[in-house]
Amino acid sequence: MSLTRLTSLDGIAASQWNALLSEAQPFLQHAFLSALEDSGSVGGRSGWQAAHQLWRDAQGQPLAALPAYVKSHSYGEYVFDHGWADACQRAGIDYYPKLLGAIPFSPVTGQRLLGDPAAAAQLLDLLTASLAEQGLSSLHINFTSPADDALLQGREGWLQRLGCQYHWRNRGYRDFQDFLEALSSRKRKQMRKEREQVAGQGIKFDWREGQQLSEAEWDFVYLCYANTYRVRGQMPYLTRLFFSLLAERLPQMIRVVLAHQAGRPVAMAFSLVGGDSLYGRYWGCLAEFDRLHFETCFYQGMDYAIAQGLQRFDAGAQGEHKLIRGFEPVLTHSWHYLCHPGLRAAVADFLEQERGGVRTYAEQASALLPYRQ
Repeated sequence: MSLTRLTSLDGIAASQWNALLSEAQPFLQHAFLSALEDSGSVGGRSGWQAAHQLWRDAQGQPLAALPAYVKSHSYGEYVFDHGWADACQRAGIDYYPKLLGAIPFSPVTGQRLLGDPAAAAQLLDLLTASLAEQGLSSLHINFTSPADDALLQGREGWLQRLGCQYHWRNRGYRDFQDFLEALSSRKRKQMRKEREQVAGQGIKFDWREGQQLSEAEWDFVYLCYANTYRVRGQMPYLTRLFFSLLAERLPQMIRVVLAHQAGRPVAMAFSLVGGDSLYGRYWGCLAEFDRLHFETCFYQGMDYAIAQGLQRFDAGAQGEHKLIRGFEPVLTHSWHYLCHPGLRAAVADFLEQERGGVRTYAEQASALLPYRQ
């Protein structure tokens, strides 16, 4: 057996990598991760250096893997450890570089320890034992699946962290009106009014799959995506090339809804589909329109999920405003292995208190859902 670090997914055939996946999720596909690398969205000066961990048998066949990156900062992770890093700096402890098992810029729960569970456990144990030798302060695995959680639970040195997102579930609705009938009268009227306000501005929507967009339309998609960051004074994580590469390599999983006014595109929402789920990822607009964000990012996705028979709509991290639109609180999990014993003890105490707070919040948030009793 051997543990190999891949600094590029070029080091493994797509068929071998994808054979380790147990779920039909786009973010784990070789095509998605390699598009991030080949487009320059990770690597270079991004602070994300590919360091995928691969466990092979004596014949060199992959048995398990962990998509991973050496990080020199904590941006783009959506599990926030800036406080831990600040505490280390004050104490004179090096927190960076660290190793992160995650999908860059994608706070989506899913398989992280790929392949055979027993082999993945061996990979994990050997990796944690060698962190200090590699000059790494820690290993973090974000947005893990239930199978990952079972493997990590009770493992020596590992600390569990909880978070909360909001997902919409399709309870067999015939159409959007059928969904509205499940809501309280006041919330039903509010959603209808929001949709009417968008329609009253003459805005129409057009859903496309990856292969149905021209390069000029991808230019528009990227312009909207980048503008979402720039209005906040931030640089976008993804490059323009990423969208073209993904459209070439994974077109069947791409869904883009374009908003038009008077025949001119004014906004878009970029999503991916896999298994029984729709994953809303990026949104942007070039001008302000009343209620357009809610319609493009939420109601259009709900409509699409119902029409396609999809069971779940994950519209992205954060956003308590999703609750009153029927998105339910869902607990997310991440796991953290910290080499420094003092830091590990302090974080363990913090996480024990935080977990209780997150569970209480999720219970209280459920009371805000708009469904009829």
